[in-house]
Amino acid sequence: MVDSATVLHVDLDAFFVAMELLRRPELRGKPVVVGYLGPRGVVSTASYEARRYGIRSAMPTLRARELCSSAVFLPPDFSWYAPASKTFHAILRSYTPVVESVSVDEAYLDVAGSEQLFGTPVAIAEAIRRRVRDEIGITASVGIAANRLVAKVASDAAKPDGLLRVPPGEESAFLAPRPVRDLPGIGRRTAEILERLGVTTIGDLAALPESVLVAKFGRHGADLRRRALGIADDRVVALRPDRRSISREHTFARDEPSADVLRATLLRQAERVADDLAREQRAARTVVLKLRFPPFETLTRSHTPGRQLLYTEELYREALRLFEAAWDEHARRPVRLVGLGVTGLTERARQLALGESTAPAALQHALIDLRDRFGDTVIRRAAELEQPPPRESPGRAPH
Repeated sequence: MVDSATVLHVDLDAFFVAMELLRRPELRGKPVVVGYLGPRGVVSTASYEARRYGIRSAMPTLRARELCSSAVFLPPDFSWYAPASKTFHAILRSYTPVVESVSVDEAYLDVAGSEQLFGTPVAIAEAIRRRVRDEIGITASVGIAANRLVAKVASDAAKPDGLLRVPPGEESAFLAPRPVRDLPGIGRRTAEILERLGVTTIGDLAALPESVLVAKFGRHGADLRRRALGIADDRVVALRPDRRSISREHTFARDEPSADVLRATLLRQAERVADDLAREQRAARTVVLKLRFPPFETLTRSHTPGRQLLYTEELYREALRLFEAAWDEHARRPVRLVGLGVTGLTERARQLALGESTAPAALQHALIDLRDRFGDTVIRRAAELEQPPPRESPGRAPH
């Protein structure tokens, strides 16, 4: 019988800390935190010893120091981590071409069709974990399931240095006893609303009538219940290893309450991301929004409209929908950081729709030429004139 649980989520355990311990073995067994210090510095990764004090990724480092003053704090050294990340992704691609890398230390694989060469999904997962240990010197955890959603929860449950397979048909039973925050996409505010409805576990969420969730969360409520049951139509999308995403993000000097400023920032980011897509002759399939609220609550939202995305206006339109819904959900609180990214990059091959002209492409190429010759701020949209142009941070799309 063919095994339909062929999706693997592979995650390197406390990657940055693990890499630091390779060259600082004397720190093994101690609470170690990798992250920038300073008033806006955040924790990138914490060792499992540090996590026992409540320290976690994305926490302000000042707060982490309050929780564990004896912890060793180290600044990130990406030049040291990058070769290991490259080796990690090369290991994954040696088992299947269907690899969706979502960060330097995390990826999804679909190994359907690889069994005759490498054995069962469990055998492949064990081989990957063994090679990560032998070739890099660190450990990885793997979740195996029939879809990405459950595979992700399974790998988190297997940490550290573990492997967990959820058999097809047992997704709901596996998820049911776990805290509702373990379900991807459930942020702090959503969890608080659910708690007021008596929901503390994923099973509690699955047991709620869909009508109750739709009344509270709109169409998103129906999706929440499906996900709580382990139902997800989320295929692994193979991405070229050299470029998996394009994004821009900006941290405001002060938490920003103005809708006009936030929208103008999103528009500027859409323009820069569209420029990058055009330069590389790429298109995107998914738009990703990232928002951070004080003190340090971060959320991401994404949408895949079912067509190639190429131009500023369409990226901005999709991002703005995500932004307005997410901002409303968080009571339109001041925003510390806003980011716009795209994933699912493909070759640029969209045909013109009926009535669509080539004018957007011509305008885009003209703007790119001007910016390449005279600098990024030589020409700006009127919506951007309300504020000085911030220095955008390019990087991977949020997840």
